[in-house]
Amino acid sequence: MLGRVSTEQMTAWVTIDLDAIAHNVGELKRRAGNAEVMAVVKGDAYGHGLLPSARAALRGGASWLGVAQMAEALQLRAAGIQAPVLTWLHAPGTDFGPAVQQGIDIGVPAVWELDEVAAAARAAGTTARVQLKADTGLARNGAYGKDWDLLRDAAARLQAEGVIDVTGLFTHFAYADSPQHPTVLQQQELFAERVADADRAGLAVGVRHMSNSAATLTTPGAAWDMVRPGLAVYGLSPVPDLGDPASFGLRPAMTVTARATVAKRVPAGQGVSYGHTYVTPRETTLVDVPIGYADGVPRHASGVGPVQVDGHRFTVSGRVCMDQFMIDVGDLPAQAGSEIVLFGAGDRGEPTAQDWAEAIGTISYEIVTRMSGRLPRRYVGDGAH
Repeated sequence: MLGRVSTEQMTAWVTIDLDAIAHNVGELKRRAGNAEVMAVVKGDAYGHGLLPSARAALRGGASWLGVAQMAEALQLRAAGIQAPVLTWLHAPGTDFGPAVQQGIDIGVPAVWELDEVAAAARAAGTTARVQLKADTGLARNGAYGKDWDLLRDAAARLQAEGVIDVTGLFTHFAYADSPQHPTVLQQQELFAERVADADRAGLAVGVRHMSNSAATLTTPGAAWDMVRPGLAVYGLSPVPDLGDPASFGLRPAMTVTARATVAKRVPAGQGVSYGHTYVTPRETTLVDVPIGYADGVPRHASGVGPVQVDGHRFTVSGRVCMDQFMIDVGDLPAQAGSEIVLFGAGDRGEPTAQDWAEAIGTISYEIVTRMSGRLPRRYVGDGAH
């Protein structure tokens, strides 16, 4: 973490606006009504940095944090963050002891995991905090069909024994980014049945939640007790066909910038980068950008990735290499040290993460999350240091 430092010694870096993250959480909280907000900070906060982003999200009004992996949850606790944390993706043999002892909520999709969590609780002499995950149609992580009945009954027995406390019940949408898709309503109805099942089994469930970013923005009736946004926390639209970030009151938090290492004139007909997949159509200036696929720039952005050089839009010329790529800037008077913005909020005319996603046929989630740890993170806004 670099905080407020000069970029003069950097070749490429990622700037994270912590105030934007706090703002976005505040907007999501407003849209959630009476429901709480769990800010999902998995995957190093979608590439934005786990700890700074988590603190910014809490400052913005999140009351919970969500992560996929146990190590992420433990890292939050080690940093002194005591807000409720849910972690939900574990394999057999996971050491649940530290999470149980530190009051971390453990998302449980199957009886085998519930048994392992219970064993850890007994060994620690304390009660484990458990949230049951139901599969309501995504067919991914979660208890499906009759497995739900087994999980519910096992949880009821262990709660009666005092080994676990069922603090929540949750599921995940398959088509939340298409709010009119029939599965959106079907999953809400099945989740309501799972909630009723838990009630009949005597499970005093704490929070019930199913809404990701898309559902938080487009399906307010699915908010239940808590919403669980991820992408929108970082200011990107999970439903770009329905609206850009600004239309939902969101501010993109990540900007990726580099400084040119070389600018040189070449003649017409010069092949550029590996394989000469791009050939200059005229005498022109080529700019070398010191960031490549080792830094998270997709190789399949070769020839299509949008960039801004000294305020002007261009496209990656030729193949993206491990540490660099080239741009044909024509007669622009670029030079070594010229600023190249790969993507940002878009308010200065620069490309956005969504522009990159559309250029290479993916989603903005992947664009921001894949930015490598090799790129220094520079934090701005309240909490940057």
